[in-house]
Amino acid sequence: MAANPGFPLVLDVKGFSVLVIGGDEEAAEKTQRLLESGARVTVISPTLNEALKLLAASAKVIHRGRQFRETDLEHTILVLNTIRGDRDFAKMLLAKAREKGFVLWSVDYPEASSVTMPAVVASGHARVAISTSGVAPALSGFMKEDLERILDTEFAAFVEWLGHLREQAKANEPDAEKRRALLREALDGFRLLGKVQYPKVWLDEQAKTASGVKREA
Repeated sequence: MAANPGFPLVLDVKGFSVLVIGGDEEAAEKTQRLLESGARVTVISPTLNEALKLLAASAKVIHRGRQFRETDLEHTILVLNTIRGDRDFAKMLLAKAREKGFVLWSVDYPEASSVTMPAVVASGHARVAISTSGVAPALSGFMKEDLERILDTEFAAFVEWLGHLREQAKANEPDAEKRRALLREALDGFRLLGKVQYPKVWLDEQAKTASGVKREA
């Protein structure tokens, strides 16, 4: 199954204008993540869900209560299109993205996007992004739920402690190699341990495949 894994990176949107098209739960979730990243968000939609209504009422986002216009694309670096079921609209946005040079993500249309949106696990300062290159997005959601249980509040506190330790080392130890050794020592013994539990339908499929191979042999 051919899929483009892309080139993973983190986009700094702090202080930049970002456009979210749509007003449903998907739009609200993406808008909240953008606000947490420091973006200046404009939401384009005739209607908003309750979460977005609260953000608009508190002036945390700019709301344009109408359909999308091409002029909305001016001065934006990123567009998140959460409109489902309109492939032509997504393709039009992709053409505009290539023309004007902004980054585009369209829900359910990876072929009409210039980026993919991974599932993100956040624990304090740590971020873990999960992507299946658009092949099995539901799997990313399941992995996110399990990792959120593993990377709990203690893990967040551990990352915070490592950050303070690094700052102290930078202030008190001028030798870079000694600083690295100190931080490596602080991580000695850390391991992220886990085991994959596969669903029965997959195990049955593997058993049938193995059985077929044995018969051919």
